[in-house]
Amino acid sequence: MKELVRTDRVLTPWVAQGGRTPPVIVRGEGSRLYDDRGKRYLDFSAGLVAVNLGHGHAGVAAAIAEQAHRLAYVAPTFGNDQRSALADAIIELAPWSEGGRVFFTAGGGEANEDAVKLARTLRGRHKILTAYRSFHGSAPGAGTLSGENRRWPNEPGLPGVVRFFAPFPYRSPFHTRDAAEETERAIAHLEEIVSYEGADRIAALLIEPVVGSNGVIVYPPGYLARVRELCDRYGILLIFDEVMTGFGRTGDAFASQRFDVVPDIFTFAKGVTSAYVPLGGLALRESLAAHFDERALPSGHTFSGHPLAMAAGNAALRAYRDERLFERARELEPQLRSRLEELARRHEVLGEVRGIGAFFGLELVSDRPTRTPLVPWQGDSNLNKFFSGLLEHGLYILGRYNVAIVSPPLTISIAEIDEAVAILDEALGRLK
Repeated sequence: MKELVRTDRVLTPWVAQGGRTPPVIVRGEGSRLYDDRGKRYLDFSAGLVAVNLGHGHAGVAAAIAEQAHRLAYVAPTFGNDQRSALADAIIELAPWSEGGRVFFTAGGGEANEDAVKLARTLRGRHKILTAYRSFHGSAPGAGTLSGENRRWPNEPGLPGVVRFFAPFPYRSPFHTRDAAEETERAIAHLEEIVSYEGADRIAALLIEPVVGSNGVIVYPPGYLARVRELCDRYGILLIFDEVMTGFGRTGDAFASQRFDVVPDIFTFAKGVTSAYVPLGGLALRESLAAHFDERALPSGHTFSGHPLAMAAGNAALRAYRDERLFERARELEPQLRSRLEELARRHEVLGEVRGIGAFFGLELVSDRPTRTPLVPWQGDSNLNKFFSGLLEHGLYILGRYNVAIVSPPLTISIAEIDEAVAILDEALGRLK
């Protein structure tokens, strides 16, 4: 009999460690994961909204292996063919007609920290605006930039971070259920924050163009454009955290293209290698990058532009292009929306379905008319039994508190979507 893998010596993020018996995943193929007992699971969240190409993509795996044989590491002070190629490919996808440059990191949180560092250097100001419903990483700096409770262990944290409320029509912090009015009140609130903090002291505003793990919130039409206009008026740099939304998740290469709003800097990770190798980075427009032609860049990392990650990124971008996967999420959007909205019609516990591209949030409620969350957001209660029950029935969905995040690999088939929705349908029935 095959000896089963033990997990009790591995510390698992964000959960109490005692009594955990998670599946031990040993293989992946397409939208499927397989554990050490031979059981298979349908991955309906692309891991952590990351494995956009699906598991086991042969082209990416081959590129990593080839690069490992050729050159596994070189210091970032050297040039490298893979590094230059990936930077070129990312800037070709970027929304700037003037071009830009890329600085590579090992992950998204590190990229956000570096983006803030560069913004402070470029503007000579120290304050950074971020939203309360946001997550930008868990390390002390990125954790401070986050707005929700995962920042609390880092406090007091990085100085100069000022938070604001962004619009959320379903649970409005501005006491309205009208989306247009929500935008107006949100912008007025942001203007007031700027006036109280001093526009000439604010270097940048950092925002997820679609709120990710804090509920998959798509902002009302026009909000991001109004934020761009406000930043322009006060000389504040606009940074988009595209760690989750980048590389096809919303139906374009980046969410900035989907919403037609151009940031000054954007950060990326996850989908750039389809999560096959850890990689993050930031891109900034050329007019800003030129500042460092005569001044030293104030950052550096041992693994900046790691050759294996660069090879994985180049292979992933070829796959996105050749398989038309940046457009794929637009094709999946109506398929996902129609099926998930049908679940909402069948189950009163499902209060709202919201999303864009292949990125949806399911809001679970105890009372639909009052929109009371099924468990408190950031409270002690959780839905671990609901999500572990899905796993028992062969479906993995990422969840936080009362929100389930549906973000399948962009390569998922319609038959697999139907299979996932059928399992979810039964689970919602049990939850009721």
